Amino acid sequence: MRFGLFVPQGWRLDLVGIAPEQQWGVMLDLAQRADAEEGWESLWVYDHFHTTPEPTQEATHEAWTLMAAFAAVTGRVRLGQMCTCMSYREPTYLAKVAATVDVISGGRVEMGIGAGWYEHEWRAYGYGFPGAGERLARLREGVEIFRQMWTTGSATLDGEHYQVDGALCWPRPLQGTAFPGSERNGIPVWVAGGGERKTLRIAAEHADYTNFDGSPEGFAHKSQVLRGHCEDLGRDFGSIVRSANYNVVIGRDEAEVADRLAGIKDRMLRGGLTEDAAEQQMQSLRRQPAVGTPEQIVETLRGLEAAGMTYAITYWAEAAYDTSGIELFEDEVMPELGG
Repeated sequence: MRFGLFVPQGWRLDLVGIAPEQQWGVMLDLAQRADAEEGWESLWVYDHFHTTPEPTQEATHEAWTLMAAFAAVTGRVRLGQMCTCMSYREPTYLAKVAATVDVISGGRVEMGIGAGWYEHEWRAYGYGFPGAGERLARLREGVEIFRQMWTTGSATLDGEHYQVDGALCWPRPLQGTAFPGSERNGIPVWVAGGGERKTLRIAAEHADYTNFDGSPEGFAHKSQVLRGHCEDLGRDFGSIVRSANYNVVIGRDEAEVADRLAGIKDRMLRGGLTEDAAEQQMQSLRRQPAVGTPEQIVETLRGLEAAGMTYAITYWAEAAYDTSGIELFEDEVMPELGG
């Protein structure tokens, strides 16, 4: 199994209490720590502007700015976003940004892309909030623009939502161009989301990777839907790497797990959430597949791996303050799964 690591950027109230002038240093340390630990294949950030589950005045650092920064200060790990919202930036501009970051990084960018969902954020930034059908149509057209720009150096598309006439992308990404014999056709595309009729259809058409429901039952079901779309389109189902995101809360015993959960709730409250909102978040977190002892988490992930989930992207609510949980995961979970 392959492993990715989310770097706390504030979106999930995971930089609460850290002064703004110190936040980049925290993110930098974690990025370079992962870069030095070969078990981690990739670093990830979220593409959001306002905190969740409620907008607050706590920091939320912008995703693609962080991509460029991480590209300059790491040398091995791959760099992804889970996931970039197609409609937050014109796809021609986004393709150009991603290509530039790919060059800075030496060919290490992953493009996580989705239709977007956070309505408050959309409206606050003046994007409106079109219906799901339009958001997904923009996703489909945008991915086509990416492929053209990254593989040929230009794009032309007379779409329903995007009209592009010879948009240039030079330099092209290093991936697929500067590496002779590479099978990659430009930057790898991760289509994130589990919408069964449209999102997974787009994934079957365009994705190198998918990212959807990581519960055992949900993952198995979404995988079967994806397989059906692949069969309809003549796409090799096995050519798409299936990944999932996991909120990890790990402890050597149940008491330590409970202590970590209590610490997470306390930071949510200090970040401005009400008691009810924080408790709702905690109830959801306690039911997550990767909450428990190392033995419990290994057992769960082994079952998921057998179902085809071969890339786990892990999130740690306490990473900015305490890396002992990450260390325990590195020592006792990753070796059991080949990470």
